[in-house]
Amino acid sequence: MINVKDEVYAALCTVTENVTDHYPNTWEQDVTIQYMEEDNKVADETTCGESKSYVRYRIDIWSIKNTSPIAVSVDAAISPLGLKRIQCMDVEDPSGMKHKQMRYEGIIDVSSRRVYHAIGKD
Repeated sequence: MINVKDEVYAALCTVTENVTDHYPNTWEQDVTIQYMEEDNKVADETTCGESKSYVRYRIDIWSIKNTSPIAVSVDAAISPLGLKRIQCMDVEDPSGMKHKQMRYEGIIDVSSRRVYHAIGKD
């Protein structure tokens, strides 16, 4: 198993300081980003143990005005980690806030931390 949650958090903090790994309980800021590790499982295993881990992160963006420029900034912050954006969509939110959801994934070598992507996957 590999832990890249700290790297994801640090990257998102370059976009805004209002970053959390749980549902926001305050909407004082114009922009709020929530990130969740949705999956972290064995992608490849040898007799020595796990050699590659598959990880997927969901990133939710809330804004009073517009989420699109923030999503572009999030993508610019997360992409250098090697994670691939596999989804970006607007989500209707009962709070009245603008809400965009993004997903990133990668297959990470636990020794070298090199990031791979599944071939032929949508």
